[in-house]
Amino acid sequence: MSDPTVTYHRFSTEPDVVRRPENGSVTDRTRRAVLLLALTLVVPGAAQIAAGHRGFGRKALAVTVSVWAVVLVGVVMFFTLRGLLLGLMTRPFVMWLVAVLLVALAVGWAVLWIDTFRLLRLSTLAPGLKPIVTVATVVLMVVTSGSLGYGAHLVNQSRESFSGIFGSGPAIDAVDGRYNFLLLGADAGEGRQGLRPDSIHVVSVNERTGESILISIPRNFQNAQFSEDSPLWDVYPDGYSCGNECIINFLYTDVMNQHQDLYPDAEDPGAEAMMDAASGILDLEVKGYVMVDMDGFAQLIDAMGGVTVDSGGWVPYRGPRPDGTWGDNWWGPGEYTFSGKDALAYARSRTFSSDYNRIQRQQCIQQAMIAQFNPQTLLTRFTEIMDAGEQVVETNLPQHQLGSFLDLAVDAKEREPQRLVLGAPDFGTAGEQFSTYPDFDQIHQRVDELIENEEDDGGWFGSLGAVGTTVGTVTFSPGTGSPSGGASASGTVPASVETRDAAEDDEPSIEDNEVEMPTQPDGSPLTAEYLRDLQDAGQTGVLEQAASSNYECTPLR
Repeated sequence: MSDPTVTYHRFSTEPDVVRRPENGSVTDRTRRAVLLLALTLVVPGAAQIAAGHRGFGRKALAVTVSVWAVVLVGVVMFFTLRGLLLGLMTRPFVMWLVAVLLVALAVGWAVLWIDTFRLLRLSTLAPGLKPIVTVATVVLMVVTSGSLGYGAHLVNQSRESFSGIFGSGPAIDAVDGRYNFLLLGADAGEGRQGLRPDSIHVVSVNERTGESILISIPRNFQNAQFSEDSPLWDVYPDGYSCGNECIINFLYTDVMNQHQDLYPDAEDPGAEAMMDAASGILDLEVKGYVMVDMDGFAQLIDAMGGVTVDSGGWVPYRGPRPDGTWGDNWWGPGEYTFSGKDALAYARSRTFSSDYNRIQRQQCIQQAMIAQFNPQTLLTRFTEIMDAGEQVVETNLPQHQLGSFLDLAVDAKEREPQRLVLGAPDFGTAGEQFSTYPDFDQIHQRVDELIENEEDDGGWFGSLGAVGTTVGTVTFSPGTGSPSGGASASGTVPASVETRDAAEDDEPSIEDNEVEMPTQPDGSPLTAEYLRDLQDAGQTGVLEQAASSNYECTPLR
């Protein structure tokens, strides 16, 4: 016959061991300590119900269940009503309320850990187990309550940053089922008269599917058109067409210096004018803008930990040379993780190449930033990203629409954008001709074709031939710029000698045919040292050949 006492202690009084650990064996007390810690970690309040004050435990458990319910509802909404959820979570009051609740939960969980530590009764544990249990309790409290406290900090910082970046103006409505945004990269560097947007892109997003079109406008684009309802119509009824002084990136400065009165209610009249110009050029109603300072753009990339691309050509830049001097240098073909300063130099370089090469590298850097802007980056570098964003971004997007735009951005991020450059190679290889004498009917036709391609059953993949691009890259197929596949734009007026002279001397056009990469005299591949020597000697022919393919760039994740 078995001893009933043994059976009693092993099974029947196990609940008493939880409340009175002195009644159990050393193994029982160890298991009890692990159980109480696990309960506080997974089901806060359950440890108090099992071994402590049941009333206190029930209240804590009720809070735990409520939090689980809210999280579950949030998960369901993310997959079914993501726009509504993001809209709520980006409202200033909701963000403040979430931060307060996270702080309260952090404090409450810390109190539960302290009470659980009291319930462990260290005096009943084996001597060697006491320091282990103590350290485990402290670590778990720091991880759980600390995470909630850090979460509250992030939410509050987001609330403050969003308030600094986004305004409280009227909602921006979709037009013909599309949101059209103007992205400006602005530069007010040394030697410049006022701020000038050197990087000009329009992003047109389908409000239903998130499919997007990225259209790049060269900075030297002339004869920008305005609609009759634009304040600039009376000033420039024939377009911004005063010759070489009226390239599009001068428009911002012109309006800020001469015509601010035309936009009396605008916080940034120059940006409003640029939106009017983009609308007239593309026959799309552009209603939102985001302007990023170029130096701030570098700060944002640094905050993200750099940006990685696979470069397909030789790109010149100013920087430190191996001998310690400062001067011209070269990036060769290959994979690079650029810092903010280097990414800016890479995207803006046009020496020995062209504005059109530069535009495509800018698109590549932008796409790489989007591809590499993931939850891991956001969580690990949140503070730096928020600080950089607040300092460098100006926009007219209202904060109350931020959630819906974020929802749209999530959809857009999952699709490759169609791309169009209003110049070489998409409108012929003599890019400066088209930029000086643009054919607006042809531009409107091309934009309409890209929009129609979204509606085809083939979607984005069915539109590859029309835009001449390669999925996942920012490389273009020469000779496929026009709708007919020809190399020239119909209706283009030949460039005059004056116009050609107005183009920067170091900006040759993208050639119509593939240029074979030159080599050194002994037949060996080019090196940065060899190109530096040629540049120092003033021998530019090989340098232009080497830089001719530097528009090739693939963003890496």
